[in-house]
Amino acid sequence: MKIGYARVSTVGQDLETQRELLKAEGCEKVYEEMVTGTSTAPRTELAKLLDSVREGETVYITKIDRLARSITDLNKIVSELNEKGVSVTFLNEDMTFKAGEKVNGFNTLLFNILGSFAQFERDLIVERTTEGREKAKANGKHMGRPASSSDKDIRKAIELYRNKDENGLSVADICRLTGVKRATLYAKLKAE
Repeated sequence: MKIGYARVSTVGQDLETQRELLKAEGCEKVYEEMVTGTSTAPRTELAKLLDSVREGETVYITKIDRLARSITDLNKIVSELNEKGVSVTFLNEDMTFKAGEKVNGFNTLLFNILGSFAQFERDLIVERTTEGREKAKANGKHMGRPASSSDKDIRKAIELYRNKDENGLSVADICRLTGVKRATLYAKLKAE
């Protein structure tokens, strides 16, 4: 049986091209997911594929970096599949690792080089993203979720909290009146 595996990392990417290539190759079942390839931990469809494949089957992947972006994970996954008697074919690279056959040294070298490039590319993406985030922070840009309350609302909530014995308001009342979340109020009070 021919089984396909397709993966994209972000919502902006599309699985359709991979799906079409795998179907054209004759894959009867295609496991698809939208998750980062840097780790196998959250990849539920890959885990299902690894659990369900049987001896004599072949797993098709469009490109090496669709299986994993870590050279360690790539080698581990391909070895695990081969040990189960399952062959692995990468369509774009025209490489097949057949179960039960002696691995061609040149293919192993090429596979590891291509896998290393995939990992290197991922490391560069992370590095650039981190640099951009740090630069934005240094320039005073807010990173992450927008604040749920304005500084004015928070100051008002703190003032009401400090005078709650006099005004008879509970913390729940203060939060309801100002729109400031309880956790935010307590965090700001603690920070002072």
